Amino acid sequence: MAVDIVMPQMGESIFEGTITKWLKKPGDKVERDEPLFEISTDKVDAEIPSPSAGVLKEIKVGEGQTVPIQTVVGVIDAGGPAAASSAPAPAKTAAPAPAPAKAPAAAAPAPTTSRPAAPAPAAAPVAVAASSSSTGERIHSSPLVRRMAKERGIDLSTIEGTGAGGRISKQDIEAVIAAGGVPAAAPSAYSAPAPAAISRSGPPPASAPGASGAQVHVALENAAPREKMYFGNYEVHPMSNMRQRIAEHMVASKRVSAHVYSVDEIDMTKVAALRAKSKDEFEKRYETKLTFMPFFVKAAVAGLRAYPTLNASLDGTNVILHKEINVGIAVALDWGLLVPVVKNADEKNILGIQRNMNDLAERARSKKLKPEEVQESTFSITNPGVFGGLFGLPVISQPNVGILGLGAIEKRPVVINDSIAIRSMCYVTLSYDHRVVDGAIAHQFLHKVKETLENWNEPIL
Repeated sequence: MAVDIVMPQMGESIFEGTITKWLKKPGDKVERDEPLFEISTDKVDAEIPSPSAGVLKEIKVGEGQTVPIQTVVGVIDAGGPAAASSAPAPAKTAAPAPAPAKAPAAAAPAPTTSRPAAPAPAAAPVAVAASSSSTGERIHSSPLVRRMAKERGIDLSTIEGTGAGGRISKQDIEAVIAAGGVPAAAPSAYSAPAPAAISRSGPPPASAPGASGAQVHVALENAAPREKMYFGNYEVHPMSNMRQRIAEHMVASKRVSAHVYSVDEIDMTKVAALRAKSKDEFEKRYETKLTFMPFFVKAAVAGLRAYPTLNASLDGTNVILHKEINVGIAVALDWGLLVPVVKNADEKNILGIQRNMNDLAERARSKKLKPEEVQESTFSITNPGVFGGLFGLPVISQPNVGILGLGAIEKRPVVINDSIAIRSMCYVTLSYDHRVVDGAIAHQFLHKVKETLENWNEPIL
């Protein structure tokens, strides 16, 4: 019995995904729920399990290709050898899907006043987002497409969609822009290359040192889009799907938000001593390590409660003050960066925050995060200090209006009551959107964070 493998829907607002890696090849035996391939979407990277035991019979969509959800990407022969020890799962069928798209959907989400709904099951039918034309007719498109159209002054009612059910896709918008038929209202954040199947490059092709720019251009034009290229004394590496999305998100944020930066210095001696005293018992009792980050999260929560303007987002000319405090924590990965979110951080103690963070970080590195776990942040924290940085000036994660950057905690001589003492000191920076937050509020927020940490009184154990 043949079982179709489909591109799953990883969230209600996600309509397509890119296959980044097949973990099996045709002819390989697979078990039910065994990781089968990896995908990348606008929100998260994930491993997709096999829907059935059997033998991978065919791969229909190659690595690097982007296709709509519910597209059949491969076929499993559920009557194959691997099915002998595992009951075959019912076949999952999918409606006919359009041909694979040529470019990944890669852009930062636009600010919004509403929270995304919980993700639909992987095999659920596509949830089509719709808008209305001037005639009242419903136009099917994703939030990304509507944002691109709005930025460039494109009337969606003039475009004929090529997606499922006539849905207007990102590729349709890009085709209109490339044709030069619509004046651009704002510069594009980033123009992503169109990938085809990933090519595993072999030995470097023959290339004369000092190749001319024209030769290099021709070689790149003729090369497979995902192939590494060599030119004399340098290499050309195609950007990964995640790297493209990071690029778009960062450029869009710098274009949208009026970034301003404030810096302060915090005496972490009291917290450092408390952590050093408690960390062994903490780990023994709760089976998780105690880091400095939960202390900073709690201090940020205190600051956000006192100055809620920083726990906000901007929607047009409306400032949205969020009642929830959801803190995004930047996690560095070998292949990029993700910002999973500690939801309702104001309701958690040190242990709750530490466990939540450890779980999110571990699943981010193993590509097990769910889309909703990287959404709905109202404020963010990044920690370049863990890599030895004195401090940094981070880019705001949209649609937030602030992000706290943490420097390294190190012992330095400081003057206290006209005497020199050795203290554990840390620089912190606040990047904030000056469209919403003024300097006075920013510095008052930082002072509250500083005051909370320097006068810590919450028990750990």
